[in-house]
Amino acid sequence: MDSGLVTVLVPVVLAVIMFGLGMSLSVGDFRRVREYPKVVIAALGCQLVVLPAVCFGLVVAFGLAAAPAVGMMLLAASPGGTMANLYSHLFGGDVALNITLTAINSVLAVFTLPLVVNLAVGYWDVSGEDGSVGLQFGKTLQVFALVLIPVAVGMVVRAKRPGFAERAERPVKILCLVILAGVIVAALLAERSNVGEYLAEVGPVAVLFSFISLATGYAAARGAGAGHPQAVAACMEIGMHNTSLSLTIALSPSLLDSTEIAVPSAVYAILMYFTAGAAGMLLRKLDVRQTSRRISPRTR
Repeated sequence: MDSGLVTVLVPVVLAVIMFGLGMSLSVGDFRRVREYPKVVIAALGCQLVVLPAVCFGLVVAFGLAAAPAVGMMLLAASPGGTMANLYSHLFGGDVALNITLTAINSVLAVFTLPLVVNLAVGYWDVSGEDGSVGLQFGKTLQVFALVLIPVAVGMVVRAKRPGFAERAERPVKILCLVILAGVIVAALLAERSNVGEYLAEVGPVAVLFSFISLATGYAAARGAGAGHPQAVAACMEIGMHNTSLSLTIALSPSLLDSTEIAVPSAVYAILMYFTAGAAGMLLRKLDVRQTSRRISPRTR
């Protein structure tokens, strides 16, 4: 998919999204880990270790072809997306914890994501026309630049111009959603002759992986002693992956340059809004039941 859209627009989209993320962060968000250390460790452990392992098992069990399999592993290794904060807010989660997890996870992913992708590329023996494989050191530096530099710039803008950061937050989110939707459509159109086959092949794996991710985040947080709001935050953070990052890495000609690898992220980017919404409504009902049991008088 060698076009100006991918070469220029996709990295710009990711940079804008990460800049917007940076404007929502402060140094205090990294320090907040001290408030919920067990929850943060449990959530990050799920993101960095459990989910890639679960995804690998699903991909092998469903027998995905090499490129979609690598695409699913790329998706699993991607940190939580910015939409996790919104969904957490909608369904009664601890948004401050979401922001903390996003901040830490985005930094760690710069190092862990290339490792997972390279292992997946090697396992399924995927290589480009020029023989290059995976995200080697030079490409990892590009991921570093695409993710952390815009975040750092956004944080500086918030620190220096908090009023501007607050006013720009909503327009930047809307702009990013619109452009990201366009990128997803472009990726699917590029593979339109195979899109039906890809949906049939990848769709069930993406849906199942999404529900497992959401359930894992909630269960891990509760197991670490978190309350319901913190568990909802972990659920959304672990269950809603950063598809803008995975799409950029898959589509960018200087990185993986493969629409086939991008298809799982494009499919997941659409499905996760429904799976996360369904999970959020179930958790809201669960919270109502638990609350009513706590306040109801005992009956003999």
